[in-house]
Amino acid sequence: MIIWLNGASGVGKTTVANELLDLLPGSVLYDPELVGAGLRAMLPKERLAEVDDLTDLPSWRRMVVDTAAALLTEVPGPLVAPMTLLDQAHRDEIFGGLAARRIPVQHFLLHVDETFLRARIDQRASVEGEAVRGRCLANLPRYDAALAWLSADTHPLEASRLTPRQAATLLAEAARRGDGTRQIVQTPAPRAETLAAGVLLFDDQDRVLLVDPTYKPGWEFPGGVVEAGEPPARAAVREVAEELGLRLTHDLPLLVVDWEPPRPGHYGGLRLLFDGGRLDADRLREVLLPGAELRDWRFVDEEEATTLLSPGRLARLRGALRARAEGRPLNLEAGVPVGV
Repeated sequence: MIIWLNGASGVGKTTVANELLDLLPGSVLYDPELVGAGLRAMLPKERLAEVDDLTDLPSWRRMVVDTAAALLTEVPGPLVAPMTLLDQAHRDEIFGGLAARRIPVQHFLLHVDETFLRARIDQRASVEGEAVRGRCLANLPRYDAALAWLSADTHPLEASRLTPRQAATLLAEAARRGDGTRQIVQTPAPRAETLAAGVLLFDDQDRVLLVDPTYKPGWEFPGGVVEAGEPPARAAVREVAEELGLRLTHDLPLLVVDWEPPRPGHYGGLRLLFDGGRLDADRLREVLLPGAELRDWRFVDEEEATTLLSPGRLARLRGALRARAEGRPLNLEAGVPVGV
């Protein structure tokens, strides 16, 4: 179990976390900042200069998950992690990785009004130096922008007028009740190349339906990994039924076969996209998202898709749209058509 204590920089998460250790038997402080410190010492300064925050490093997010899993082989837990996490895609990647390792997460938000927060930042700066004040204040706009999704994803604690011990006592009680528990689908991490099948579903404006998973970053197409011995088209139909509650009864024309090359941390494999056709208003009323797996869905045109999809998925979408327009499937390698 991990108790993730989120909040603005300077709000006092680590102080409250240390108080919480006294109230939860067996708990251990897990500070992801130490993972960042290690990366800061090892990575070239040129690479560090490319990111605004260490949480923007894919290696940090992966190591946070791996380190937590390793720690829980040594101690019973829970791990108490005081760490600001403001990017929802980063949250999905980390919490999804923990879920894949069967590590439950309780997500709490330590919130104080800005007047109190600035006072706490001033107090901390008086001890640790002015550089701390600058970092904390620079973080405030990102925190304000993230409050909408944080409020929906966490169990919030208003701590403006609470001492660290009072806040920890309330958090301990909430943790024992199971508050803040995130229900995330436990998708095992791939151990080899995979075959995955997705479906493009369209509305009457020929916009394509995308879904927002809770267990990994970014938007994608409905679909998933083909199970051993399962026909890919049948897998695509199964995934649409599981993810959206839609039963596709017609044959699905193949649009693209895309070979995704391996890269560090990813095995790659074959990615198939099928044409699921248009959905009318009656079918759209049937959509029912599984909360542990998908957060949202929407129809997007190609321009909006560029802001939601990863480069690889976007290239695959463009290939599929071309195949649909030409009435024939396309063979892609890393999103680039071959043999045409």
